Amino acid sequence: MKKTFPLHVPGKDDPRVVEAIKGDVRKYVKRERRKALPEGVDFWDFTCRVGQDGAEPESKPLSAVGDAIDAAAKNHCAAVYLEILATPGHRIPRTPAPATAPADVAPPDA
Repeated sequence: MKKTFPLHVPGKDDPRVVEAIKGDVRKYVKRERRKALPEGVDFWDFTCRVGQDGAEPESKPLSAVGDAIDAAAKNHCAAVYLEILATPGHRIPRTPAPATAPADVAPPDA
């Protein structure tokens, strides 16, 4: 999704417009996550960029997009630019923690 959303719509309260934009973002993300995964892909990751009033968009994690929309509304911007693209994601396996006994537990006497 590459779209510029106006933050001020005649006849609507600004907080409702901001919530509608966030709702559109959530709906898009849910729709993209439902798509079938290609071979060898673990999950859908999202590349997000957010800009205010035509300024150079900044890369943000998906979890920070809502805060960026709120910041644009708080700065009284006329519009906010959102670019959210689904990309294939691969899980990184965890390295197992070393199995050591806690220091405060004494070993059993034999």
